[in-house]
Amino acid sequence: MRRPFSFDTPSGKPIFSLEFFPPKDEKGEANLWVELAELNSLQPEFVSVTYGAGGSTRERTVRITSEITARTGLRTVAHLTCIGSSKNELSEILDQYWQAGIRDILALRGDPPTGPQSEWIPTAGGFSHSDELVSLAAAANFNVGVAAFPDCHPASNGDHLKDISVLLEKERRGAQFATTQFFFSTDKYYNLVNELKERGSNLPIFAGILPITQVKQLNRMAQLGGTPIPANIVQKFSRIEDDPEKVKALGIEIAVNLCEELIAMGAPGLHFYTMNNAYATKEIVKRIGLR
Repeated sequence: MRRPFSFDTPSGKPIFSLEFFPPKDEKGEANLWVELAELNSLQPEFVSVTYGAGGSTRERTVRITSEITARTGLRTVAHLTCIGSSKNELSEILDQYWQAGIRDILALRGDPPTGPQSEWIPTAGGFSHSDELVSLAAAANFNVGVAAFPDCHPASNGDHLKDISVLLEKERRGAQFATTQFFFSTDKYYNLVNELKERGSNLPIFAGILPITQVKQLNRMAQLGGTPIPANIVQKFSRIEDDPEKVKALGIEIAVNLCEELIAMGAPGLHFYTMNNAYATKEIVKRIGLR
């Protein structure tokens, strides 16, 4: 049975969630459990686990997501993408999640294996758009989330209104929340939320936050997601990129300022892209008073 998120918190501040990616090997998996234990103490609203590019980590995502639920009792949102799976296979994956006690799905189109800017080619017997996956998951009684893009989806070619129409269609089909790609401009988040509200949407939009801990990692993530990095942030990091501790400190400072602006705007939720590292996210959550 679907269970919407509760946005009533004792502090009156937003709820928050965490995102992890499936580790590539046993060492990475051992590290994941250590970092997750650190963050579990903060009692996030939910955690989510991503797919690799082109659905390349599907089996590992299904297993890790199921194990998080079993080991920690945390509410877990499982990513599911259209790419690489037929409709029947997607239904089978939903069944696996349901049997594991997972009731929340983030329904995504997914990126082609060669990158988000590459031509999209649907899988035989599968879906062309994520709104079809939203319908499938909603019909199976999952609580369904979707992605939102303050800086526009890479395939939208800068057409902000197209992105809004897509989100409204996903909401019509049963989406109950959205998490955004990470961003650095609160104005763009505000414009996205405001445009949706003006069109009658009730979709809660979780703001995506990337705690920057490595400059190379930031550049890679921005390139993959099509997120522009403001010139002032580029300049700040360029002066200290050879000093890992200063990079982490600056990354935390930028994220704290961003979160405080979002809290003042009334953002219902903050979604942290942890990169499987607890330190920065834990520090940010404490500094902004969520815990």
